[in-house]
Amino acid sequence: MKPGIQPDYHPVVFRDPTADFAFLTRSTATSNDTIEWEDGNTYPVINVDVSSASHPFYTG
Repeated sequence: MKPGIQPDYHPVVFRDPTADFAFLTRSTATSNDTIEWEDGNTYPVINVDVSSASHPFYTG
């Protein structure tokens, strides 16, 4: 792979505020908003409208 052409891949918290649910993962997405995570570090946070906590994947 060519150096310098890959997007920045970093830790990010995705949060569903309606369900009070959040998880830390890695992503190329970024945000100016931050959150202090349970490990004591501060990470960018991205709020989502729907997650597995607020909308079941299987509704059958």
